[in-house]
Amino acid sequence: TWTLKNFPAGKEVSSYSSSLDVYDKILGMKKSFQKIQVVRELEKKFSGKHVVFIAQRRILPEPTRKSRTKNQQKRPRSRTLTAVHDAILEDLVFPSEIMGKRIRVKLDSSRLIKVHLDKAQQNNVEHKVETFSGVYKKLTGKDGNFEFPEFQL
Repeated sequence: TWTLKNFPAGKEVSSYSSSLDVYDKILGMKKSFQKIQVVRELEKKFSGKHVVFIAQRRILPEPTRKSRTKNQQKRPRSRTLTAVHDAILEDLVFPSEIMGKRIRVKLDSSRLIKVHLDKAQQNNVEHKVETFSGVYKKLTGKDGNFEFPEFQL
């Protein structure tokens, strides 16, 4: 039987929906977890809870004047805050693809990130949209709004 103890970094996040959501940070095996249908099997085992796999990533601090002399290497783009948050977003919505992203700054200077997902995957992902926002808020501290817009030329 599968329990949350089987996943070393597994966490439960309470979202707006009635069920609890489970996400796990995996080390270096992201592609293999995405190839096989592990997520669907685990959602069946956890009786309807949403399961999300996110690769573990590291954010390096921005170099300051004093720290530049200590480390001679430049900070790679993949270790910056924005790159890590974008990669978390990609992992979060995995079966679907991100078609576009808008950042809306409100009058009180709070930010809302609107993520436009692929309309073709709407049937597979639409029930998880609240889960995506809850997990993204928990991991990054940013508000995210996921939607499936009709693109017109």
